[in-house]
Amino acid sequence: MLFRVAMPNLPPGRRPLSPGSRAGLGAALVLLAVVSAVELIDNTQADFVGLFAAVPFLAAVFAFWQTVIVVGVLATIVGMVFLGAAGPMDLAGSVNISGILLATGIAAAVAMMRQRQADKIAELQRLAAVAQQAVLRPLGPQVGALAVAGRYISATAAADIGGDLYEALDTPYGVRIIIGDVRGKGLDAVRLASIVLGSYRHVAYERADLKTVVADLDRAVARSVGDEDFVTAALVEERGGTLTIVNCGHPAPLLLRRGEVIPLEPSAPAPPLGFMPEVSARVERLEPGDRLLLFTDGLGEARREGEFFPTADRAWRLLGHGTVGDGLASLETALVDWVHGRLEDDIALVLLEYAGRDDGAAVPIPSWEVGAAGS
Repeated sequence: MLFRVAMPNLPPGRRPLSPGSRAGLGAALVLLAVVSAVELIDNTQADFVGLFAAVPFLAAVFAFWQTVIVVGVLATIVGMVFLGAAGPMDLAGSVNISGILLATGIAAAVAMMRQRQADKIAELQRLAAVAQQAVLRPLGPQVGALAVAGRYISATAAADIGGDLYEALDTPYGVRIIIGDVRGKGLDAVRLASIVLGSYRHVAYERADLKTVVADLDRAVARSVGDEDFVTAALVEERGGTLTIVNCGHPAPLLLRRGEVIPLEPSAPAPPLGFMPEVSARVERLEPGDRLLLFTDGLGEARREGEFFPTADRAWRLLGHGTVGDGLASLETALVDWVHGRLEDDIALVLLEYAGRDDGAAVPIPSWEVGAAGS
């Protein structure tokens, strides 16, 4: 659903002055005052009136076109006052006044075109925000027995969406979470991410085991990409305190338990979605208070001066306290500080916390997962 930003009640066609517009108006008035002061000091002939033509151009850099016209008219009036004080207006004076008026018209046209481009960019940014909410819906704060938080960190300040994806669903087979990373960037990556998420949101409710879910997602990717395109993904299922993880070429999740950070590497490697992965599950018994971090490879590749961000070393200190949302905020702050604000790739993060089951009973491991349990 599209949304509108609430604006103050203004007359039709009027807009509030933005900080940039106020800055442009202020700079133009300062220039007007400086040229006027020079004319007053000269006090003989109006030799510098032509410089008033620069005033509307300076305003046009930031201000709305209406403001540019007001500034230009003011500069014209001030110029005529100085010319009148110097004596009858001659040809040179008429040319100077005509130049100020012409400069005002040109500057207003430039400001109008600039504002139209700025409006288009703002509209595209609003549409990108809507698209991101459609592709990456907000997670949590509670899904089944899990407290859940998700975060998307874009490497590009002007874009808040890319090829990283995540979702958490409370299904008849337990809470199921996916995190993935589409090879490539741009609109094609966004399109493929939306295809994977759309398929996952359907099959996660229909398939009894994660192996079948992976097979369905693999077919969806294969139908939608070329021979060299793929999607790495990790799928997690929590059912009655039993955690099942399947991994398709994705970074291993990190289990945070009692001050330790345990990488949950897959029991056997499998290729990404799109390459017909044959997955095997890793199964863990969760304890109340356990946290699980899922992330895309942008986190593992974040570095400064060749040194990678020490995710495993800092995970417990950053993620083990407060709410899961607080943990991800702490991790993002530390990460951005580490790379001095310059990320090379987008990053998707999901942090889960297991609160425990009320009855304390564990759900039996499905037959296809037997023997794959982690130590």
